[in-house]
This record gives sequence, structure tokens and C-alpha cells, in this order.
Amino acid sequence: SLAPFSLVGIIGMLYTTLAMGIRYLGGGYKTGGKFAAAALAAPSFGSKGASSVLSPTALILMCMLSNAYIAHFNAPKFYLELKNNTLPRFYQVVGWSFGVSILLYSIITGLGFLTFGAASNGFILNNYANSDLLMGLSRVAVAISITCSYPLCFIGARDGILDLFKVKTRSDGLLNKVTLGMLAIVTALASKLTDLGLVASVGGATFGTALVFVYPAIMFLKNQKKNGQKATAETWAAKIIATLGVIMGGIGTGMALKGLDV
Repeated sequence: SLAPFSLVGIIGMLYTTLAMGIRYLGGGYKTGGKFAAAALAAPSFGSKGASSVLSPTALILMCMLSNAYIAHFNAPKFYLELKNNTLPRFYQVVGWSFGVSILLYSIITGLGFLTFGAASNGFILNNYANSDLLMGLSRVAVAISITCSYPLCFIGARDGILDLFKVKTRSDGLLNKVTLGMLAIVTALASKLTDLGLVASVGGATFGTALVFVYPAIMFLKNQKKNGQKATAETWAAKIIATLGVIMGGIGTGMALKGLDV
């Protein structure tokens, strides 16, 4: 039932990507450009080049990127609702969805940085001038995209909380109360936390790295032990991935809270 809303969300992000590409290629935000004077800040570029990837601050970006892949909790639901839900078909869905997501995130990140450099805001659309109609429509598109895709994540969070408290009977009344309560708390927090860059970096460093690197490795190791399987190369790989996830999350969180610039 949420499929149409998800499609609307995807269209909104595609429009935003196209708009960012048009503004970058058109040079409207370069020095002397049509919108340069009205932009949030002038573009700022350093001289380190690719060597900046080796900087510790790059971990903040990696933590932010972890937010792109934290919908693992919906995987069972997607598998059960998939038409002709065989594993090969599910592998194709996962492969294509992750591939397109990686491509889209890479393009958006690249266009934003190439346009504004170190002056990029935590919410990149804030960098664009208010008088820029094309990007103004992008803000509307992103708002629609978030509104339409939010239920996909919210349902997973709500069901997870009910599972945590071992609630077996879930009437419509109970679900409505939990939904309203969670929305109230999230909305109150959102009204106070205005630095989206900080939210994305800290959230990615904690929940993102845990869901992407740590928890899957722990589940694999637990399942291997439960089935009485001997240690293999995959066992050591899982341990290394989990350890690196904890280290990266810890360092990323610390650096994000210190307010270091990416």
C-alpha cells in the first residue's frame, strides 16, 4: 500500500538531482554567477585534492553515508511482499536498489561539493539562493520525498519497539497510540535539532555503523555458533568488520561532536 508513496519519493529525489546538475553545469553559483551573491555562502575549495580522503575528518563523511543503508529492518517485509518471492528475485531487487541508491547518492554528493566545496551546508539545498526558482522547487520535491518515504522507516521503528517490549497483541488502537506518541517525540526533537549535518554524522556513526557493519557480523557469528559450524575465513572477516565498525563509529561520533569541518 506504500508503493505509490515510495515512487513519489523517488521522483522527488530524481528531480532534485537533475536540478543540482543544471545549476552546477550552468555555473550560476560560481564567482560572478547569476545566483552567487544570494547564495548562503561563497564556494570554498582547498588545495589538498584527493589526499583529503586520508584525513581523519573523512570518517565523518563515511558515517553520514552509513545513513543511506539503514533500512535492513524492512528486508523481511519486502521479501514477504515481493511477487513470486524467490531468493534469486530478491537478490535482483536488492542488487538493483542498492546499485541505484549508490549512484544517486554519489551524484548528489558530488554535485553539491563541486558547486560549493567546503562551504556546503549540512542540508545542501540551504546553500542555494531563495530566489532560485529551480532549487526552490527542489526543496518542495525533497519535502514531498521525505513525507512519502518516511512511513517506510517509521513502520520498522514502531514494530521494532513493540518487538522490544514483546507486545504480541497489536490492535489498531494500540498501533495508533504508539504512532502518535513516537511522532510527538520525534517532532519535538526535530524542532530543536536544526544542524542536519550533525544529526546525519552522529546518527550514521552510531546507528548507521551498527546496522551496516556490527549487527550483521554479530548475527552471522551467532548463527554459525548455534549451528555448531567451525570457524572459517568468513568468521574472521566478520570479526574484523564488526571491530572496524565499532572503531569507525566511535571516532566518527567523537569528531562530529567536536564540530570538526569535513
